[in-house]
This record gives sequence, structure tokens and C-alpha cells, in this order.
Amino acid sequence: MSESLWKSEVAEEAQPEERAEERSAEYAAEAPAEPRAESSALTLSVDEFSALEDRVQRTVNLVKQERQARAAAEERAAQAEDKLREQAPLAERLQAEVSALRGERETVRQRVERLLAQLDALEL
Repeated sequence: MSESLWKSEVAEEAQPEERAEERSAEYAAEAPAEPRAESSALTLSVDEFSALEDRVQRTVNLVKQERQARAAAEERAAQAEDKLREQAPLAERLQAEVSALRGERETVRQRVERLLAQLDALEL
């Protein structure tokens, strides 16, 4: 394609006056038909451009909504992590308390079993 462009430039330089006349004649012959074709092409082009513009606007709005949703989700996640950090010591303390109570329960059960065994021994 660049060769044909270069060749046309060389041809124009060789015969500038003839080329100018040919272009004037071509332009004059095409001028009346061009606005009709151009206007229908522009109408389609404008419609297509409007549709594209609408699609771009919808896409921009969708991206904005998704960014807002993501920011809200990140904020909720950060709040949940903060609560988890706050609650972690409490959970550990409660876990230790449950373990201690289970140990006490086992101790009490053993004592009750010994007392029952002693009562059984007395009744014989």
C-alpha cells in the first residue's frame, strides 16, 4: 500500500497540472451524489455512535456500581476482621474456662462415685 501511495505522489509531482484538473473534474462530478450518500452514512453512523455511547455509559455505570459494591464488601470484611480481633481474646478465655469447668466436673464426678461407693459399702 505504501508503494502505491508513493507511486501516486511521484505521478502527481510529474504532472501536477493534469492531476489538479482531473481532481477538479472528479470532485465536480461526485459533488451532487456525495451529500445523499454521506447523509445516510452519517445517519447510520450517528445511530451507531449513539448506541455505542449508550453502551459505554452503561458500562461506566456498571463499573462504578461494582467498585462501590467492592468497596462496601471490603469495608464489611475489615469490620468483621476488627470484631474477630476484639473477640479472639474473649474466645480464648471462654475456651480456657470451659476446659477448667470440664476438669472440675470430672473431679466432682469422681468424688460422687467415691461417696456412692462408700454408701454402698455401709449398706451391706
